[in-house]
Amino acid sequence: METMIPRILIAGTNSGCGKTTVTCAILQALINRKLNVGAFKCGPDYIDPMFHSRIIGAKSANLDLFFFDENTLRYLLTKNAAGCDVSIIEGVMGYYDGMGLTSTRASSYEVATSVDSPVVLVVDAKGASLSLLATLQGFLTLYPDHQICGVILNRCTAMTYPILAQEIVRHFHGQLRPLGYLPAMPACALESRHLGLVTAAEVTDLREKMQQLAAMAESTIALDDLLSLSQSAPPVRCTPVFLPQQPEAVRIAVARDPAFCFYYEDSLQALEEMGAVLVPFSPLQDPALPENIQGLYLGGGYPELYAQQLSENHTMRASINTALHAGLPCIAECGGFMYLGAAIGDAPMVGFLPGRSFDTGKLARFGYVTLTAKEDSLLCPAGASIAGHEFHHWDCTETGGSFTARKASGKAWDCVVSTKTLYAGFPHFHFYANPQFAVHFYNACRKELKHHA
Repeated sequence: METMIPRILIAGTNSGCGKTTVTCAILQALINRKLNVGAFKCGPDYIDPMFHSRIIGAKSANLDLFFFDENTLRYLLTKNAAGCDVSIIEGVMGYYDGMGLTSTRASSYEVATSVDSPVVLVVDAKGASLSLLATLQGFLTLYPDHQICGVILNRCTAMTYPILAQEIVRHFHGQLRPLGYLPAMPACALESRHLGLVTAAEVTDLREKMQQLAAMAESTIALDDLLSLSQSAPPVRCTPVFLPQQPEAVRIAVARDPAFCFYYEDSLQALEEMGAVLVPFSPLQDPALPENIQGLYLGGGYPELYAQQLSENHTMRASINTALHAGLPCIAECGGFMYLGAAIGDAPMVGFLPGRSFDTGKLARFGYVTLTAKEDSLLCPAGASIAGHEFHHWDCTETGGSFTARKASGKAWDCVVSTKTLYAGFPHFHFYANPQFAVHFYNACRKELKHHA
């Protein structure tokens, strides 16, 4: 399978250089031009894709070379870029930064080389002039297959940009294209909290901020040149990843509200492609689970911020507790896991699990892990594994021991409460990292359907 996908990857020299701001400005400007724009995020992040899709209006997905092999990554790019005039891939951390301090594994650089994408590097120009050339020189010489074709200067002034652009052209003999700049725009700064950017629904006047960024991008960034650069990308080659169509449709309730909003959309769509009907509901607002469901998915999010409201919804808590005791298949990741416990802080929760969640004041466990099952359970047999990710400040008095989580460094710990009908733990995972996990979950939901037939 070979597909033409106009695309560019916007990378940064480091975290905090402004690549998210620049990416959002470009996405909104291209959307305003009435283009059909696809957006992608390198790495496991949930929050930037929510900005891309819910605020800017660009369909967004994750590209992660720890979660996926190269073919699956290219397939998900192809699948989600279908019908798009251009696809913008936002990098993660610094361009070459991967797992650990000495590896490029799962870095933006590895994604760029895997999908053979032109790269535009965002550089923070505040407080620098000719030293920018040294930074650019380093990025261009560290690895010969760098893919870097252009540069955008963030927090640069209208007065200094033409001079710096001329120096970039002169020094690199036209091989690195200056593609514009964004000035410092403190009024458009995005708020932040411990998990990174705040969720899209919570940012005050975010759409107005995006429009201000887009208007600036139209005047200071060479958008036509960016589009031309995207057209230079070669075809993407991959083998389609097919998920088995199931003989019966099942209905799976999916928690969707400000407390539970962290989902990989491709992962949910994997269930839909097999035949599932996903039924959204709100543990915050609804009185009970939806009727006639055969599965439950409680994703991550910020339940600690809504603990009192969740606790006061007594009928929903009782509905979930009753359903789980009756054997309803359930996946509960991170925030969903906390919700199933006895309490979040002092606020009583569902109480299906005995653990109590508490704020550690710091990252409890974080980063990529490989999850390996210690026993047969809902999602897999003993010995099966899947790539996962943890990122949370809250911990629990009882985190489970059905799986072993192991980092690339070799550090390992037991985690997850799992039974024939339950996966509940802090690690998040993506079904495309091991589609058999989706198949096992779907089959458990089919058994539930037959049980009540």
